[in-house]
Amino acid sequence: MAIRVENKQSGPSRTNLMGLTRNDYKGRPTTLCQGCGHNSIASQIMAACYENSIPPEKVIKISGIGCSSKSPAYFMSRSHGFNSLHGRMPSIATGAVLVNRELIAIGVSGDGDTASIGIGQFIHLLRRNLPMVYIVENNGVYGLTKGQFSATADKVQVLKKIGENPFFPVDVCMEALIANCGFVARSFAGDPKQVKELIKAALSFNGTAVLDIISPCVTFNNRDESTKSYAWGKEHEIPIHDVTFVPRYDEIAVDYEPGEGTEVELHDGSTLMLKKLEQDYDPTDRKAAIMLLEETRARQVLATGLIYINKDQPPLQEVEELVDTPLTRLREEDLRPSPESLLEVLESFR
Repeated sequence: MAIRVENKQSGPSRTNLMGLTRNDYKGRPTTLCQGCGHNSIASQIMAACYENSIPPEKVIKISGIGCSSKSPAYFMSRSHGFNSLHGRMPSIATGAVLVNRELIAIGVSGDGDTASIGIGQFIHLLRRNLPMVYIVENNGVYGLTKGQFSATADKVQVLKKIGENPFFPVDVCMEALIANCGFVARSFAGDPKQVKELIKAALSFNGTAVLDIISPCVTFNNRDESTKSYAWGKEHEIPIHDVTFVPRYDEIAVDYEPGEGTEVELHDGSTLMLKKLEQDYDPTDRKAAIMLLEETRARQVLATGLIYINKDQPPLQEVEELVDTPLTRLREEDLRPSPESLLEVLESFR
């Protein structure tokens, strides 16, 4: 399936539909190690938001603690931002998005921040289906505190000065599927095109979209046999499909052979195009998604792409029956009960 998006503009001054250039989506210079996978992911977040024509001022960037949680400083300096406590980013995100449903939330977490200290908050965020993009920059180590094992580290993995890990790893995608998350994807920082397309699709999903992105740590976890290294990822990555995101406002020309692809229409009318590669895989089949994760774990390969999607789950604002107007814009008289209504409530308890 080939998608062609018509755009006559070219060069560094090219603007998107908001009239913004790529430079309008930049952040501060990175202080992470040279070659860190997190920097590549930050670049693709900027590219995805630019190509989706998202106003930076409508985005809130939220993180916890760790190398990954420094990343929001490195993209979209015109956006809102909140660096929360270790493992507590879901609570902050829930409060921010519930009081202002117009915000587009991008959470950047790490394997420690999500799968260790924050796993309880992570699971309940998924159950509630808060509309946000939740990116896990997964490198298997605590890089900010000198390279201890995280909860996603491989069993028998060896780290310098630490030794061998005796514990079975937590699979972020499997945990998301079990908690009934409606958008679950896995990618590799060394595959920037796929990362960008998945982020673009996640930004248009009306619910919690989890992206587990293997992001190699070039300082503490750079052994070639590690499943979180560039060498292992490039050698073992098996894309389950070719991903192309088509925004609803783009004029497109499509050229494909029947039976070669799958289209998934998202809430806003945009389309996720999935071209089948190695296998006949249906990302709307939750059981197949669980089996895929089990099979690839047993085969020791890195299956990347959209693992599961279910756009029929209601987001948290609908479950809580919130009004369409953001709570931050409601007047005091709209929020405060009238004396008559309070008396009515009191009478109901008599």
